[in-house]
Amino acid sequence: MLGKKDIVESERSGELNTIIGKGTVIEGLLTVQNSLRIDGRVTGQVQVTDSLVVGKEGEIEGEVKVRNAIIGGRVRNRVLATGKVVLESHATVHGEVKTSKLVIDEGAVFDGNCAMSENGRPLALPEQTKLDERGRVFAAAR
Repeated sequence: MLGKKDIVESERSGELNTIIGKGTVIEGLLTVQNSLRIDGRVTGQVQVTDSLVVGKEGEIEGEVKVRNAIIGGRVRNRVLATGKVVLESHATVHGEVKTSKLVIDEGAVFDGNCAMSENGRPLALPEQTKLDERGRVFAAAR
């Protein structure tokens, strides 16, 4: 049973309070307060108020909205981050990344587009951006 102390401690920023383990498959909208680690597979939108860690075995197929992301596995679609995105050496990202800061380690695969801002806020997505079957932008509203 959770006591008041447990609830107060989980509200701290930066605390990892949700883990999707290896072999777990989730479909649909996943919304997490604080931080999330994914070592399984998620198909659908992922929204995290703080940091997202995608382990080497982790996979996301869907839009990701986070403050910060450390990606060691595979992500297909859009990554929208208000802070920093790190693609570790085993990462594979197909799609669009919008962030303030981007770090790509040697060995990472990034196939898509990236937009960054100078003022710390990511650029807004075009309203009618279309992605092909590999998650790449092929048409956008002008």
